Amino acid sequence: METGNSTRATLLILGGGLLIGLTIGAVVFFGLPTTQTATAGGAPTTVAAGAAPITGSPAPDFTLKNIHGQEVTLSKFKGQAALINFWATWCGPCRIEMPAMEAAYQKYKDEGFVVLAVDADEPLKDVTEFVNDLGLTFEILMDPGSTVNDRYQIRAYPTSFFVGRDGTIVSLQIGSMTESQLEENLAKILPK
Repeated sequence: METGNSTRATLLILGGGLLIGLTIGAVVFFGLPTTQTATAGGAPTTVAAGAAPITGSPAPDFTLKNIHGQEVTLSKFKGQAALINFWATWCGPCRIEMPAMEAAYQKYKDEGFVVLAVDADEPLKDVTEFVNDLGLTFEILMDPGSTVNDRYQIRAYPTSFFVGRDGTIVSLQIGSMTESQLEENLAKILPK
């Protein structure tokens, strides 16, 4: 009888340890829910961190400075199709997809298409060198402290959100895009 109780107790301890380990792993991977301060329309606002933005939801607004020090606010582009791309200079796939994004921007900017490329909290010097090396002309935004990266719950670079003219996220691409994937996503937010 004691062997059965001993086995049961061992299984309960192992099961409890596994559950605790999974919980800790989830907290480490996803983080704890927090409250963040973001800038919206020039005034600081508190944004409750929750679930990551998903397809069909409004793109969370933000204001960041571009590499020239000018403020850029997402909501000011309402009425335009937008690609919000989260990237880093050290990210090889980001470097590979940027020329296709530049080509798409040049092709569609007169149709109301905008690219907002949000950097992963890197030094301005590094970002400027990257932009100059690739000849990028779309908006490159600095995200000190990764506030916007955190609000969008970015876990991989690159990550791209395709936002329709009404401000709703239409499509999401985690990882690098081929030119055909980029065109497929753009077809969802640009007029045919």
